Amino acid sequence: MASSPVKIAPSILSADYLRLGEQVREAEAAGADYIHVDVMDGHFVPNITIGPVVVEAVRRQTDLPLDVHLMIEEPERHVEAFAKAGASILTVHPEATLQLHRTIEMIRRLGVRPGVALNPGTSVSLVEAVLADVDLVLVMSVDPGFGGQEFIEGVLPKVRRLRGLLDGAGFAAELEIDGGITPETAPRCVEAGVRVLVAGTAIFNEKASVAESIARLRESATRALEGGGQ
Repeated sequence: MASSPVKIAPSILSADYLRLGEQVREAEAAGADYIHVDVMDGHFVPNITIGPVVVEAVRRQTDLPLDVHLMIEEPERHVEAFAKAGASILTVHPEATLQLHRTIEMIRRLGVRPGVALNPGTSVSLVEAVLADVDLVLVMSVDPGFGGQEFIEGVLPKVRRLRGLLDGAGFAAELEIDGGITPETAPRCVEAGVRVLVAGTAIFNEKASVAESIARLRESATRALEGGGQ
C-alpha cells in the first residue's frame, strides 16, 4: 500500500490515548504512510496537546515516519527536543517564528525533514521564499486547534497555487492537507494537487476499524488521482 502515489497520515489527535500504541500499530499494519502528531501549546492555538515524551513513546511503537506538526510559538526553542524524541518531519508555521529560514535550517541540521504550514487565512506569499528549502508544505483546511472540524472549501485555490509553484520550479516538497479530510473531501484535495492526506476522525472512530477506514480513504483518493472523481 505504501507505494500508492497518495500518502495517508493518520492523526493521533483523534486516537484513543488509553490504547495509543495499539492504534498506532493498527495504522501501520493497515498501510499508513506516516503517523501525524499534532503538537499544540495553548498559545499559538487555543488547545494544549502533547510534547516530546509522547512523540518518543510513539516512536517506540512504529517504524513509520513521524510527521510532527508544531502549532507552537517560537518552535526554534523546541525542535531539538522533538528531533531527539524521534520526529522524522517537523513542520512549523511562519507566523510562529521571527526567523523562518533559520528555523528550517536548524531542523535540517538536526537530521529531520523540515516542513512549513499555512493556516486557512495565511497567504502563500508568506512561505513562497522557503519552498525550495522544505520537504513538506502543509495546508490547513480547518482553523488549527481542535480535531473533528468541517473542511474549509476555500483553501483549494491555495492548494492549486502551491501545486503550480512547486511543479513550476521543480521543487520536491510534498504537498499535504489536514482538516476535515474524509473519503468525501479527499478527492477534491487530490484533484487540486495534494499528495499527503492527514485524517483523524475519519480513521480513528467507532464506525469502522482503522484498517477499513484507511482503505476507504485511500480508495477515494486513488480514484480521484486516476480521474474517476468521487
